[in-house]
Amino acid sequence: MTQPPLPGVLADVAPILDHWGYPAVAGLVFLEDFGVPVPGETVLIVAAVYGGAGRLNLVLVAVVAFLAAVVGDNVGYAIGRFGGHRVVERYGRYVLLTPARVAKAEAFFTRHGGKIVTVARFIEGLRQANGIIAGLAEMPWRRFLFFNALGAALWVGVWVTFGALAGAHLNTLYPEIRRYELYVLMALAVLAVLLVARHLYRRRRDTAERRRGGDG
Repeated sequence: MTQPPLPGVLADVAPILDHWGYPAVAGLVFLEDFGVPVPGETVLIVAAVYGGAGRLNLVLVAVVAFLAAVVGDNVGYAIGRFGGHRVVERYGRYVLLTPARVAKAEAFFTRHGGKIVTVARFIEGLRQANGIIAGLAEMPWRRFLFFNALGAALWVGVWVTFGALAGAHLNTLYPEIRRYELYVLMALAVLAVLLVARHLYRRRRDTAERRRGGDG
């Protein structure tokens, strides 16, 4: 039976997966996990949907994504640990890591490091930066590796499970998704506006803090 096209942003990522398959999952998840702005999580979800629909091997998707996530975060950890604040201060703005945010994140990691590394994968922004910040905070590598692997297993497990269920029932779900797609897009548009407003507010606040620090 011919499978229907994927809806929304999933359809935008699908050609990448159609062409590259498992290397696309490995490469994009790996790059996203040390700060490169690529759709790693999205391609994982699409790959899981493909697995549920029988287009990819679901177990292989999970294994590839888990390994790529762990290795990617360890690259981020090495950047933070050995590159230090000098590298992050120079290039951090490209992944929204301003000095003020790094200082707050380091203090938070000092108190709650293991828990943060575990749940970071489910939080946009922190997923891409948690390895770098853990390295900057000089979290012991073995401790980081354990909680990083635990978080990667939970993250991959959740998305592979939901994606597989969606893929297995795609013919049923797709008409419903199409019916409510306009409402979903409107909600996403509102969410995007709120995120942009929050980003501008934080940038203005960080600028004000730097000016006060300079005046002092």
